Amino acid sequence: MYQQLNKFESTAEAEVPELLQQPAPRFSRRARAGLIAALLLAAAGAGSWLASGSEAQADAPPPPNVTVSTPLQRAITEWDDYTGRFEASQAVEIRPRVSGQLVAVHFRDGDIVQKGQLLFTIDQRPFQAALAEASARAASAQTQLALARSEYARAARLVSDEAVSQEEVDTLRAAAKSAEAAAAEAAVRSRQLDLDFTRIRAPNTGRISDRRVDTGNLVSANESLLTTLLALDPIYFSFDGSEALYLKGLRERDANASQQVEIRLQDEAGYSWRGKVDFTDNAIDPRNGTMRGRAVIANPDYFLAPGMFGNMRLTSGGSAPALLVPDAAVRTDQARKLVFVVAADGTVAARPVEPGPMVGGLRSIRAGLKPDDRVVIQGMQFAQPGAKVNARAGRIDPPVQVAAAAPPQIPTASQATLAN
Repeated sequence: MYQQLNKFESTAEAEVPELLQQPAPRFSRRARAGLIAALLLAAAGAGSWLASGSEAQADAPPPPNVTVSTPLQRAITEWDDYTGRFEASQAVEIRPRVSGQLVAVHFRDGDIVQKGQLLFTIDQRPFQAALAEASARAASAQTQLALARSEYARAARLVSDEAVSQEEVDTLRAAAKSAEAAAAEAAVRSRQLDLDFTRIRAPNTGRISDRRVDTGNLVSANESLLTTLLALDPIYFSFDGSEALYLKGLRERDANASQQVEIRLQDEAGYSWRGKVDFTDNAIDPRNGTMRGRAVIANPDYFLAPGMFGNMRLTSGGSAPALLVPDAAVRTDQARKLVFVVAADGTVAARPVEPGPMVGGLRSIRAGLKPDDRVVIQGMQFAQPGAKVNARAGRIDPPVQVAAAAPPQIPTASQATLAN
């Protein structure tokens, strides 16, 4: 087109000087100038006509290609996130119940001890002597009781023969009662308890701390702290939740299902510890608007220790159907969340949705989407509301359990030496 136009213009320009060189007895100077202007305008008009005709013949671009798929339908369990720390299910301060000299320690610091295992021994000799004295007094009282009962029995047989007076019989009866009270084993039992308390045993199974008092030192009853003992199987996980999460849990909780929890430690990528909630406090803390809760977790190998930090997720115990789409298919329009759906004629429409939590790389949709909607899952940049697209059928793969986004932070060694 441009070659033809250039050829036409070149011919016109070549003819103009030739016309000027020919004699023109019949044309004035003004007529010749008009003729030249007419030829130039004719050349420009021909070029415009050729250009407009070429543009009219150009084809419109085809609609862009996008990949669509219906949402994946699955039953999901929703979790709420919390943070907290582990606590011992039982914490006991070991103190002596009698005073005396500590003569033996029967455990190693940090051991796992069993319920009833001997931990400390206090010098038993003073308590053995006191028990022997109490036993002797009890034996003497038993002798006096036997004599008083015998005298009362004889007098009771003679009262019918009027050999003794009724007053003497009453006196002997009172003496027998008094001897019976004096012969009680209370003193013996008290001294026996003191002797038993010299052998201090573990009240439950758990991990013991280090000894706070060495052998040879004097300890005071109910005062001296000997060590501490923590029961770690099961172990507790304490956490605080906001009032909003507490209300949400109350409204969504299944009355027949327990609240299951999963916990991961700070160096773990997945939730590897499982348990259930066994306690919720009776009031919301007015200082920070949180409710205190507690979960119980099995810890048979004592790996978990009190004070450890953990991330916990909590479920109300039930599952619900959900529609799943790729997270990249959910777009943000100011405060709204949108997905693009394609109608049967290829027209794109923006559909406002209410997104839910992530499920193995897919985003759950709570509201705004229907199971038969064709959602754009690839080529979203080419989809414009109201425009036409060429929709190709795709597929949303089932979700897989993925690791946490943040990799675990494992401290590195500060020094190293060659191994022997």
